Amino acid sequence: MTQLAQNLQGSIVALVTPMFEDGSVDWKALEKLVEWHVAQGTNAIVAVGTTGEPSTLSMSEHTQVIQEVIRVVNKRIPVIAGTGANSTHEAIELTKEAHALGADAALLVTPYYNKPTQEGLYQHFKAVAEAVDLPIVLYNVPGRTGVDMTNETILRLADIERVIAVKDATGDLVRGKELIDALKGRISVFSGDDETAAELISLGAKGNISVTANVAPKIMSEMCAAALQQNQELAQEINHKIANLNNILFCESNPIPVKWALHEMGLIGSGIRLPLTPLAEQYRAPLRETLKATGII
Repeated sequence: MTQLAQNLQGSIVALVTPMFEDGSVDWKALEKLVEWHVAQGTNAIVAVGTTGEPSTLSMSEHTQVIQEVIRVVNKRIPVIAGTGANSTHEAIELTKEAHALGADAALLVTPYYNKPTQEGLYQHFKAVAEAVDLPIVLYNVPGRTGVDMTNETILRLADIERVIAVKDATGDLVRGKELIDALKGRISVFSGDDETAAELISLGAKGNISVTANVAPKIMSEMCAAALQQNQELAQEINHKIANLNNILFCESNPIPVKWALHEMGLIGSGIRLPLTPLAEQYRAPLRETLKATGII
């Protein structure tokens, strides 16, 4: 097991990509966000995961964001590059780029839209792992991709040397516990569902790859640390504090609410790219009130 595989844990933010109102990337805001996360105790950063809008970034923008996050982090915490695609060839090319730029690992989502079989999923991740010398974190989020990677397929993939972890965004705690138990520590499991993260960590997950951490990095880091230390009382106390936030940040498709919240906090501009649109008016006051109630603004 690599040193990264052993040490990767805690609160990992799935970072937004800040944009100006015209949709162009705001590089200064990105730098400030990264510095803020390091200062607030975020344990690692995912650059251009789902929350970073990879679907609407060009290939060059995608790799530029990864490069900039790596530059600013400057080896203080791990940087995991989102390099998933529904084309295996494209996923390999993006992962090669991330490796060349100095990413610590790659996060690869299950190929979306084309709905591969379980064998197709296995062969896809195997092909990437064999093509690029970079640790791989598998990412299963059936609610967004239209394909669900079974525990059996994940167990097969755990035999591949470069596969070090899986992000489970199913929100299914029974299934998550079964996976953790079956893996027996061969690879790490991370929650990809803020609402159930504390409980999954208590069951043996190593941390949370989080949307909520974008707006509450210190709180999420403290919750993950408490859960990892098996301090259930403190973990649940913190989790209760952010429960409404976890919920309202998904009132519309991610990252619409979280980008609006960060804009409201004065950390980023209002930009988001079509077909995503700014947060609907009816959700703005409730989200603002939740940010206030959580002590964020």
